[in-house]
Amino acid sequence: MRKLAVAALLLLPALAQAQSTASPLAAEIDRRAAAIEQEMLAWRRHLHQNPELSNRETQTAAYVAEKLRSFGLTPTTGVGRNGVVATLQGAMPGPVVALRSDMDALPVAEATGLPFASTARGEYEGRPVDVMHACGHDTHMAMLLATARILTDLRPQLRGSVKFVFQPAEEGVPRAEEPAGAELMIRDGALRNPDVNAIFGLHVFANIPTGAIGWRSGSMLAAADQYEIIVRGRQTHGANPWAGIDPIVIGSQIVLGLQTIVSRQVNTAAEPAIITVGQFESGTRNNIIPDTARLVGTIRTFDEAMRKDIHARVTRTATSIAAAAGGSATVQIDLGYPVTVNNPQLTRQMMPTLQRVAGDKLVEVTRNTVAEDFSRFQQQVPGMFVFLGITPPAQVGTAAANHSPQFMVDEAALVTGVRTLAHLAADYLFSSR
Repeated sequence: MRKLAVAALLLLPALAQAQSTASPLAAEIDRRAAAIEQEMLAWRRHLHQNPELSNRETQTAAYVAEKLRSFGLTPTTGVGRNGVVATLQGAMPGPVVALRSDMDALPVAEATGLPFASTARGEYEGRPVDVMHACGHDTHMAMLLATARILTDLRPQLRGSVKFVFQPAEEGVPRAEEPAGAELMIRDGALRNPDVNAIFGLHVFANIPTGAIGWRSGSMLAAADQYEIIVRGRQTHGANPWAGIDPIVIGSQIVLGLQTIVSRQVNTAAEPAIITVGQFESGTRNNIIPDTARLVGTIRTFDEAMRKDIHARVTRTATSIAAAAGGSATVQIDLGYPVTVNNPQLTRQMMPTLQRVAGDKLVEVTRNTVAEDFSRFQQQVPGMFVFLGITPPAQVGTAAANHSPQFMVDEAALVTGVRTLAHLAADYLFSSR
């Protein structure tokens, strides 16, 4: 994580107003969040020990739905394939706010040594794999369940309605399974009946101090697109390379050419961008120059115009290099998650809430080139996404990152996450008309 800067908060009048409007619920939310901590940790550890891959979250969804029913809610299942949505209607009329958690795990072999470490197995792209909650989605579910329990118990004091959205397939699925995740939940009506006025999301993040809340107005996380380049040459014996056209050499030149797009062709002083080659596949034997090579990678951008320009440059670079060597290349670029953009007006409105919850642990974060399909919800309604720090201060900078086999969560942070979600929902409902 890049260096974090403490936010300069010049919103004292708004803070006083938020504290006043939230006063009927604020102290009770905090009391109940502390009281439910141990039960929440038990939920988290169960979910951590029983992870499921994207679009395979059947048992996870059943567990979530059962808990919601036990709170007195009536969840709808099968939203966006394995998604779960439950709506809490308060005792007083008001707007509708949504709180979202993702549910899926990753094809990662856990190496944390935790007593509740995952030993689960699954199948990813046709291959057997180990499965781990290496990005903290188990904690997201546990925190949102705890929030649902607290707000449901406080229904008589609640204005408006809260939708609890448990989303599958945030980590993405193979191309053949598109659409998925937030996109499919939206198509299935997750934001309708009743119509949502605003949505909040929270993500645990390594190397931010435990209990810190990271926020940013405007663009926060990058757009993420996937490309595939198929290079076609002409197969020949490895002892006679002049008799063929080597797609491996062409592919290697394309890899180097792609690196010059960001470093030499686009204005990274205006917006950052990344082009990564993540897969390079070719050949079957040491003494055969093959017919084809396949390159797969990701493009990360924060600006729509630059996004389109880089796509054009990737295509032109690959096809021109291949043609110059006597081969050919085809390029397919699949649009992925859009930029995660925190609505500026909503962010200003909720800053006093974050300040009250986090105090001096509220930090403004720089933009990050990871991506999130929470962005798709933000394209439909005003939304705000925040980070929750889960690394003890002494380990910041050295802790394993999200998606690592050694990814660890300091569970002491989770109560802050519950308070954040519950206060954001309550304050929004009381301050919006």
